Amino acid sequence: MTATRPYDSARYLDTPDTQAEYLTAAFETGDPGFIAEAIGTVARARGMTQIARDAGLSRESLYRTLSSGGNPELGTVMRVLQAMGLRLAATPADKTEAA
Repeated sequence: MTATRPYDSARYLDTPDTQAEYLTAAFETGDPGFIAEAIGTVARARGMTQIARDAGLSRESLYRTLSSGGNPELGTVMRVLQAMGLRLAATPADKTEAA
């Protein structure tokens, strides 16, 4: 019998570049729940306990906030991204996307 385990994107987000690309793709969806979950996935890839500590949050609170059902405040998102050494950036939308 072959042993299997659930798929976890965090296992493949092993460099800052892949993590940034993953988050950029999540931001492009415009789906707040998916974005929160993607930030949580990157936090798990980097080590949730340390990210929570650096962001001034409990590990349990960070897991709950960055789940697909979580609704993190912008300040929390900014603290978590800063703890991960990442920042938000804005780029102009393609005119066909904005229509």
